[in-house]
Amino acid sequence: MTILLVDDEKLQLHRLQDAVAKVLPESEVLSFGNPLEALKETEDLKIDLAFLDIEMPGMNGIQVARKLKLRDPRTRIVFVTAYDHYAMEAFRVHASGYITKPVSEGKIREEMEQVTPSFLPSSKKLQVKCFGNFEVFHDGVPLKFKRSKSKELFAYLIDREGSAATASELNAILWNEDHPSYLRNLVSDIQQTLKAVGCADVFVKRHNECYIDVSKIDCDAYEFKKNNPDAIRMYRGQYMFQYSWAMFVDE
Repeated sequence: MTILLVDDEKLQLHRLQDAVAKVLPESEVLSFGNPLEALKETEDLKIDLAFLDIEMPGMNGIQVARKLKLRDPRTRIVFVTAYDHYAMEAFRVHASGYITKPVSEGKIREEMEQVTPSFLPSSKKLQVKCFGNFEVFHDGVPLKFKRSKSKELFAYLIDREGSAATASELNAILWNEDHPSYLRNLVSDIQQTLKAVGCADVFVKRHNECYIDVSKIDCDAYEFKKNNPDAIRMYRGQYMFQYSWAMFVDE
């Protein structure tokens, strides 16, 4: 695994290097104090994981993350900062983690328990993000549904946390009236989209109802309800922001 570290403060960069080396001793670690130099020197390399300071001169960590994601959407980003008000912006670039300074081995290790499973080839789960705008990822890449309503239907089933929804209920949620043929098209769209990434078994259709097999996905909202500290840190009061019916209940 190749890991990129970028922090313009030498002492903080040294601490980060030391902590990462202890937690991930077999990884190749590339360290830079200048974000522009970091992007230039790693242009032809595959970066699996990047730890980025946010406030840096010339180019901040959010901008670096966007460029890394454009190169390879599978690159995992962990922001390391002394400030906690960047969490929502970090979420928008699909960051995998967010660590506040001072960095310690314990913080890195805790973050890696959440991040490193996504590198394992045996992990085939979809990554579902409900906080902020709803998105579904496979191997770090957002799924592209043919219809926006297909995505909304999938979001509603995620919200139900494995409980089945009938065709009548879905019609009421999506349109407030019956559209049986269109609903069938949405179901077909979801099935084809998931099948294309090898996750067809996530969506279960039987008779007149359907549901999500929650054991086959990783979801930030589900982790929040399990008191996962990383999910709690990412929640800023917005849940499936684009859907009027969505309401997050903190249990």
